[in-house]
Amino acid sequence: MQATDRLTVRGALDITVRRDGVIIERIAMPNMILGAARTAMAALIAGDGAGKHIAEIGVGTNGDGPAPGDTGLTGAFTKPVSGFAYPAAGEVRFDWRLETTEANGLAIREFGLITADGTLFARKTRAAIEKADDISLDGSWTIIF
Repeated sequence: MQATDRLTVRGALDITVRRDGVIIERIAMPNMILGAARTAMAALIAGDGAGKHIAEIGVGTNGDGPAPGDTGLTGAFTKPVSGFAYPAAGEVRFDWRLETTEANGLAIREFGLITADGTLFARKTRAAIEKADDISLDGSWTIIF
């Protein structure tokens, strides 16, 4: 008898866009977990995971679809995630927010989760959100095992 269990890791990105505090769009999208994420997770469970925990959310301008070998965001604005929670068994959710004072002038086409050592863990692209000083974004990024 052979064991054939394979762990599938996937992500879900939820975003709320507000203009002057009023919700103008809600977005829910699956995302790609990148190849480097598997290496980071392997290091974490081996106890050799210094810097491999998720620490930042990033936004950038590259609208090309994600690929497993992606390593960074274009024209990136990054900031620490605001918190994390465990909504269900085998899930971790990272919360984040972009204030009206952050990333202004950026045509946001990509989102990324980034580890403390700068490894791009997950990436998602979409149509541009033109970030201006009346726009704020908040959301969560859930990794599901």
